[in-house]
Amino acid sequence: MIGGGKNAFIGAIHRIAANMDGLVGLHCGAFSSNSVISKESGKALFLPESKCYGSYEEMITTESSLPIEQRMDFVSIVTPNFAHFAPAMMALEYGFNVVIDKPITLSLDEAKQLQQKIKETGLLLCLTHTYSGYPMVKQARFMVSDNQFGKIRKVMVEYPQGWLSTLTEKDGKKQASWRTDPTKSGISGCMGDIGTHAAQLAEYITGLKITKLCADINIVVEGRKLDDDGNVLLKFDNGANGILVASQIAAGEENSLKIKVYGEKGGLEWHQMEPNTLLVKWPDAPAQVYRAGNGYLSNSAQFNSRTPSGHPEGYLEAFANLYRNFAMTLSCKLEENEPTQEMLDFPSADDGVRGMAFIESVIASGKSDQKWFDFKI
Repeated sequence: MIGGGKNAFIGAIHRIAANMDGLVGLHCGAFSSNSVISKESGKALFLPESKCYGSYEEMITTESSLPIEQRMDFVSIVTPNFAHFAPAMMALEYGFNVVIDKPITLSLDEAKQLQQKIKETGLLLCLTHTYSGYPMVKQARFMVSDNQFGKIRKVMVEYPQGWLSTLTEKDGKKQASWRTDPTKSGISGCMGDIGTHAAQLAEYITGLKITKLCADINIVVEGRKLDDDGNVLLKFDNGANGILVASQIAAGEENSLKIKVYGEKGGLEWHQMEPNTLLVKWPDAPAQVYRAGNGYLSNSAQFNSRTPSGHPEGYLEAFANLYRNFAMTLSCKLEENEPTQEMLDFPSADDGVRGMAFIESVIASGKSDQKWFDFKI
């Protein structure tokens, strides 16, 4: 692991998710840019002193010199955005597979470089777009791909949060400080942080690609340096249109990600805060309620469920599905076996490139009076 040391939120989430199915073990780490904190963090996680590295450069070079059976198999990068690209590229250059938090890099150009390196090396990269790991999101994707709703016409996705309703970054809160700092977060705040989740979810469920967008991007809280609110009109490659709303100043909201997809024959609705339920709607029949853990679900939904129906699974389990699918794919690769389609179902460097293209297109559109911007990769 790179990053995720003492008092880091997302590092602990990654470790819980990776460990949930017993397929991944924490082997070594460079948990902070501060070598003392890094080694203290590793010790607190019961790693031997020799596996607590002072920097990611030391970790990658040292591990690469070890016999195959003694070295790490992949690197998990859980640092702020600005510290994604360099360790990811170095890991790939030294032959290590990569799991990386989203957005994949600080710029589209960096994302393309990682994508190209993946193609050159044949290594694996998993991008942790958590929400695509939920069983009922898998079910929604299956029903759309199975043409149960006919041609998709409309996509509505929203992600309101309220945690940045005030200038909380000035209160010394670490999570707010780096996310609102252009040198650490990049050119976007809200749209880079949660807008990318909404865009990826829309493309993942529908199987469509965004081709054009028209964005209204706002800095609502006075004194903030990056966007904290935005509204985006979307055009998809099949002619469908959509609306994406992301806001971190929606006072009182938690993580209220919702998506609605409408086709010629019917539609669906999924709420992240009620993740085990999928609503399916028809024009000539009562609405249906699909629930996680039931035998009537698709193979992909069942493959990504762990408990019987009625036993709630949530954010940690969805996160764990990404790690499990990645780990199973990597194990197949190491054993020279073919992974199944279910195993291969995790976001990749291609998703990362599209995420960065979304960020750059949205910000460019938000600064322009031009109505529609092409979504360029």
